[in-house]
This record gives sequence, C-alpha cells and structure tokens, in this order.
Amino acid sequence: MSINKFLVGASLIGVFFINAHAKGVNPVLAALKGDEKIFVVERESESLAIIEQGMPKGRISGMHNMNHGVVKFIDKDGYVISRDGYIVKFDPENEKIVKEYKTSDSAIGFTIEKNYIAVANYAKKSVDILDRNLNPIQSFETGSKNVGIKTYKDYLVFSQMDNDKITVLKDKNGGKGLPKFEIYKEFKDVGVMPFDAMIKDNNFITGFFKSDFFGVVNLDTMEYTKIKILLEDRKPVLKVPHFGFWSISDGNVFIPAVGDNKVLVYTSDFKFVKNIETEGLPVFTALSPDKKYMAVTFSGDKFPVVQIIDTQTLEIIKRFEFDGKVLHARWSNMRPNLYISVNDTNKISVINTKEWYVARELFNVNKPSGIFIYEEAK
Repeated sequence: MSINKFLVGASLIGVFFINAHAKGVNPVLAALKGDEKIFVVERESESLAIIEQGMPKGRISGMHNMNHGVVKFIDKDGYVISRDGYIVKFDPENEKIVKEYKTSDSAIGFTIEKNYIAVANYAKKSVDILDRNLNPIQSFETGSKNVGIKTYKDYLVFSQMDNDKITVLKDKNGGKGLPKFEIYKEFKDVGVMPFDAMIKDNNFITGFFKSDFFGVVNLDTMEYTKIKILLEDRKPVLKVPHFGFWSISDGNVFIPAVGDNKVLVYTSDFKFVKNIETEGLPVFTALSPDKKYMAVTFSGDKFPVVQIIDTQTLEIIKRFEFDGKVLHARWSNMRPNLYISVNDTNKISVINTKEWYVARELFNVNKPSGIFIYEEAK
C-alpha cells in the first residue's frame, strides 16, 4: 500500500469515527456489532413501540395482555409472553408477527434455548415445551402455579408455588434436535411458596413468599441447601423482591430493600457489606454493561426519580427527575445511553452516560413500561 492510499484510508476511518462520536455512538462497538433497535412494551394498547436510529418508528400491535409482558431475542427471532398465556413470535428486523400460540389462560415466564421454548403457566397448571416455531412438544401437568423457569446444560428447572417443590427436568436427547424431557429430580418441602428464581453459575436460587431464606440447588451435585440473608443487625431479610429487580456485579449482589429506603449490598456468598441509603423506596436496579454503575428506580412519591450508584465506591453519584412515573431503565450495550420509560408522559428519555445529562426525549410511545433491545448484527 502506498503512503497516499494509507493516509486516505486513515482519513476516512477518522471521519467515520468523528461522525459516530458526534451522534453519541461508541464507534468501535457500533462498527463491530451493527446497530440496535429498541422495542418498548405499551401495556394499554397491547403493542410494542419501535425505536430505531434514535427515532420512534411505529409499533407492532396485537401482542395481547401486556401486563408483565416480557420480550426475549434469540438469533434473529423475537418472542413475547403475554399475561393471558400467549407466546408471540415476531420478526424484529421486518417488525411483523410471525405466529402466536396460547399455552394457557395465565402464563408468567419463559425461557428460550436453541431448539425449544419452555413456558411456566399459572393456569392451566403446567409447564409447556414448544419448538422455536411454536409447535407444542410436551406438557408437564404439575397441579401448581409454576414459576422461576430456567435452564442449565440439559436441565430445565422450575419451582411449584403451591406444592413447595423444585422440579428438575432433563433432556434425554442431550440438546440434539428437539428435546425430550423427563423428570430427573424433585426437591420437596423446599420452603413456603417459592415465587421466583435465578441461575448463578451452577446454582438455581429460589426465593419464597413465606420463608425467610433462599433455596439453592447445586445443579452439578443435585444438593439442596437453605441460605439466610441477614441484615446489618443480624436480623433476617423477611421479604425480598423478584430476582429480576436485583443486580449482580463481579463482586457484589445488590438487592432493593422492600419497604425501606435502601439498597442492600452483599458479597457473592451473601455476606453483608453495606446499606446504600436511597431517596425513595427502591424497586428496580439495573447494572451498566461494564458493571461500573447501577440505575435505581423507585415507587411512591419518588416514582419519577432515578439515582445512579457507583458500584466501586457504593455511593450515589447522580440523580435525575422526570415528569412522570419511571417504570423501567435499560442500558445500551452499544452506545453510552441509558433509556428511561416515563409512563405518564408517553416518552422514552435518553441519558448520556458519558457526561450524565438527558440527551433527548422520544415521544409518541403510549404508556411505556418495559424496554428491550435487539442488537442487529452486520
């Protein structure tokens, strides 16, 4: 390559990076990963609003009851679970519904793997397995509301709320082709009314409505243990929020205190570290992609407030207040942005996380709640 060609190439790359910076884009990540498209749950209109290239673009209607509506992406497919038991498959790139299937009258959670989708239902009282095109494969009747459905290796794990039981299914096909699950192990009398769960490494961790401990299944050894989480004064934490509201950094676990203006900080093995005093009653915590910062939302009269915590110093470093209830916060993996759904004023606010200011507001999003990001690969 001649020196002139090299300089021209370098200049073009420089222009691209300068333009990208001017638009608030992380140029390296953007160049490597492509772009992001944002889908926002609109509860009242049973739809998903679409935001692309920083602008509202339209919406996908017909998503059914979107109270607690959750969106997940795998490969180039999007899936929605509605509160009234529908799984909806949609094309996030062409923004169209592909197919829907009703597993029950009331569904609460789902998980997706390469070859299947598993849905936890309240009513009917079952766990249903579908293929990726929403064709039913298996249904496990449990006689209970089912919650906290997760996967680990060839296992499918969930809790039975009414039976105080944890069930482990195993795929006899070992992940090859469509699954064929059978009951591998069940743990009885695990605690009273399990309501949620998460996977941390090889551990399935479940919380309870009426027991003051967590249940932990080691999925490598299939051993069950109970762990009490204690406060600073050694009293147990009596009520915990859903695990989806927690955050886990490299070293610490952050738990919004229920009914108190605090975020509780523990080590990864649940030894107490510190209470972080917050402005209101915390509801939801969300870690930045680099895990250096955490956004906290609140309930009650502090609904419009978002506070930012430095996860190294464990101090609050920023505060934002909006003109309506904040229902969700989502960090971008590709841009220095934190997206905030402001439900009362029908908008998504975008916080620039390099310099910590509200960079813009996106209107015409109807009563926004959950924010989900589809990353388009180049």
